[in-house]
Amino acid sequence: MNMTTQKFLIGASTAAHQVEGNNRNSDFWAMEQMEYSDFAEPSLDAVDHYHRFREDIDLLKKAGLNAYRFSIEWARIEPQKGVFDPGEVEHYREMLRYCRECGIEPVVTMHHFSSPKWLIEQGGWEEERTIDAFAEYCVFIAKELGDLMNYVCTINEANMGLALGVIKRSHTAGKNADLQVGIRLEKDGAERREKQAKEYESLFGTSVPQTFLEMRTEAGDRIVARAHQTAARAMKSVCPHLKTGLTLSLHDFQAAEGGEENAAAEWEKEFLHYLPYMAEDDFVGVQNYTRKLVGANGFLPAPAGAKLTQMHYEYYPQALEHVIRKVSESTDLPILVTEHGVGTADDSDRIAFIEEAMSGIGKCLGDGLKVLGYLHWSLMDNFEWQKGYSQTFGLIAVDRKTRKRTPKESLYRLGSFAFLE
Repeated sequence: MNMTTQKFLIGASTAAHQVEGNNRNSDFWAMEQMEYSDFAEPSLDAVDHYHRFREDIDLLKKAGLNAYRFSIEWARIEPQKGVFDPGEVEHYREMLRYCRECGIEPVVTMHHFSSPKWLIEQGGWEEERTIDAFAEYCVFIAKELGDLMNYVCTINEANMGLALGVIKRSHTAGKNADLQVGIRLEKDGAERREKQAKEYESLFGTSVPQTFLEMRTEAGDRIVARAHQTAARAMKSVCPHLKTGLTLSLHDFQAAEGGEENAAAEWEKEFLHYLPYMAEDDFVGVQNYTRKLVGANGFLPAPAGAKLTQMHYEYYPQALEHVIRKVSESTDLPILVTEHGVGTADDSDRIAFIEEAMSGIGKCLGDGLKVLGYLHWSLMDNFEWQKGYSQTFGLIAVDRKTRKRTPKESLYRLGSFAFLE
């Protein structure tokens, strides 16, 4: 596929664990069931996208969208180490085929936060063996389903483990914490934490399971980056046509007076130090939700009177254009916006968010920047990790009891931009 002539991608994103339901062999499923769980509620059958994906893709198509980013769930494909489930492979084959039948370009993510439980039992994302384990899974998928795929994101938000340290620093400093993945950072009592540690020991053989959303060491960060690099090479060795990249959670770091060095240091940690691992990639997945103000002594709160989202960070859609331009200063890789959205109960705010984003992208395209497309987070209101079902990021509302889908006006507003080339 020639990416220079491919039409501009306009669509939406989901993650398997957040929408499919009953991901019973994953680490998060196990943690959701714990008596002393950090999750507000279990995912259970989520929004049952596993069985209703055709209905959901139909809604996406009807709105005029032409792309759908979704993840293949490793814990379904390889529920036990070295044991692959052909039935689950067929499920994702059906999803890919249906996208193709509908004229929807699938953008596939190989790992979106949740991992097989067995991977965590063997050390998780701080363990060297994870690099080869992930590559083996990715090669298996490439061999089985590669003929139906063009764009593949290896790892979602590869920088999230380090970012959690930033979140914690913001939180403990009493600043406006960026809680976009819903991580619970409240300090619970020592007794509760002790009981939780025992549950972890029982489930994973360790009191500190190294899930993808655990705060990561620098060594663990390198493992994640190498896992991306190794998996991308391996997939392309069996399917050379695949266009691969990883996605990064990127903030628009804005320096207040005296904060220039701190802002530059944060950008180095969040983006620049991954560039060597992206040298062979075909695109970079940019995921942005807000800005961060940085002063001489660290992060600053949002300005007085600023509108906040359900996640308690600043409503600031202009950040996306700024981040695209910042990324383009350091790499010639084409940019695919793989997530950009807002948690809000007011769909008019979501519409305005989308309009501001598309205006910014239009300016970037006008200036000759290589932007492949825009995939909004998310297609549906879903299970927002530790926050449960309390956050509404979706372009489609889902009734929690009946699972009835109700498209929001924002879905059609996004679709109105699909004429872009």
